Amino acid sequence: MLPKFKRILLKLSGESLMGEKNFGLDSKVISQYAKDIKQITEMGVQVALVIGGGNIYRGMNEAESGIERAQGDYMGMLATVINGMAVQSGLEKEGVYTRLQSAIKMEQIAEPYIRRRAIRHLEKGRVVIFGAGTGNPYFTTDTAGSLRAIEIEADVILKGTRVDGIYTADPEKDPTATKYDKISFSDCISKKLNVMDMTAFTLCMENNLPIIVFNMNIPGNLMSVVTGEKVGTLVSQ
Repeated sequence: MLPKFKRILLKLSGESLMGEKNFGLDSKVISQYAKDIKQITEMGVQVALVIGGGNIYRGMNEAESGIERAQGDYMGMLATVINGMAVQSGLEKEGVYTRLQSAIKMEQIAEPYIRRRAIRHLEKGRVVIFGAGTGNPYFTTDTAGSLRAIEIEADVILKGTRVDGIYTADPEKDPTATKYDKISFSDCISKKLNVMDMTAFTLCMENNLPIIVFNMNIPGNLMSVVTGEKVGTLVSQ
């Protein structure tokens, strides 16, 4: 089968890496993700990754933690680099060539983020993992994912979650919630569907970058999305 997309940005939440645990990393989940990503790279799909940090550190309420927002956000960025290193190890175990690029300089463990270099790695078939968000506080990893996807001229953002798409309400809380197969950016906004934070979502809308939300925890789902099967929910103009 031929892939529908040539270059994708896969956005994963930090929480997804916890698996059944309450904190940290689950090696089984990382191994499954690595196998799924390897499958699509073997088809010639160029893959970039942005991973959240919520399994290690979540920017907490300043009043509760005593840590100011900017400082907390930087701590969260470091958590995304730890996750990036973990997924990098998982991919390399599967024989996939990778590069980890960080928006905060950490020469010993990651290249600095350089757009042209990232694109060159992708063209050479390497999986590029973007760590440390945008390098700026007050921006989420969703925004980092949207920004990097636009910068590398990705065809689509694939948002891997625990649910199989976008619903009228939270399916884990409301059993009557129904799933959308596709929906427009403007409908997502008017219906107040939290696909991504508003900054990230607006970036995608303004740059006409489609988003597909799907369940990454089902092995083979990533391949299904990339080959154009009706999996998850497509958000487009």
